[in-house]
Amino acid sequence: MSFRGDEDRPTDTSRNSLVAASVWPMKPKAVVGRLQLPTGIQLAYLARGSDQAMPVLLLHAWGESRRAFDRLVALLPGTVPLMALDQRGHGDADVPDTGYSLAHFAGDVEAFMDVTGLSSAILVGVSSGGYVAQQVAVNSPHRVAGLVLIGSPRTLQGRPPFADEVETLLDPVPESWVREALTWFPTFHDVPQAYIEDRVRDGARIPAHVWRETFAGLCAAAPPTDIGTITAPTLIIWGGRDELLSREHQEALASAITGSKLVTYQDAGHLVMWEQPERLARDLTTFFQALAPRPKPAS
Repeated sequence: MSFRGDEDRPTDTSRNSLVAASVWPMKPKAVVGRLQLPTGIQLAYLARGSDQAMPVLLLHAWGESRRAFDRLVALLPGTVPLMALDQRGHGDADVPDTGYSLAHFAGDVEAFMDVTGLSSAILVGVSSGGYVAQQVAVNSPHRVAGLVLIGSPRTLQGRPPFADEVETLLDPVPESWVREALTWFPTFHDVPQAYIEDRVRDGARIPAHVWRETFAGLCAAAPPTDIGTITAPTLIIWGGRDELLSREHQEALASAITGSKLVTYQDAGHLVMWEQPERLARDLTTFFQALAPRPKPAS
């Protein structure tokens, strides 16, 4: 299954469009649409599945798009209702001049749930997408039925070694720069070259100010687990060879979320979803099934 290329881009760009098919109930076959949010942002999303199970919202990492989930979506059971969002400034979402704080990104997710009528959902966040998911879980605990954090930070405060690279970035963002930036996160399993090239194109489409301001906004934010409590059942997945997030960092995240489970993929780096989508799909499916409502016994 692939949703890559121009053929999957929303064609209806009217401000109030709910796109080609109704958003809910979702369709067994994936559809790509576009929604206007009350936060002022219009974003694109992919939806697949039915309304017979708890919906899952997929939140991509900084510098990517909803298309980063292509391989994972293809491996998850068709009965799992999925929505993968393009976050502001990324993919086919609107690109405002300002508004790239953690609060803005979390606000878009909550607004998306409002517009689509989702009272609650399981949030799956990759890297910084997991940081956004944590903020939503703190803001609106009643709306987060489960949380999966994949290579997600507990905090982004501080100055990572690649900060200078990002802060001096100018338009147009060259594909060569994005390709070089990917070397900041080494991989230890084969990743299809076509998938990597898709991620390079994702990054090159993002204006330099979005790269810079998203990075600054995430790093400036107070860590969600410092300012609130996450009560949702939480699965934390971390690559044992992650050079960005240490084991101590991930253990601190697990300690900050009572009852969470930390699973280590020993031979993976920071880009767990890129490297081991098959294992990740199995672990996610098990987690989703554990959260499914159990049938009431016959009286």
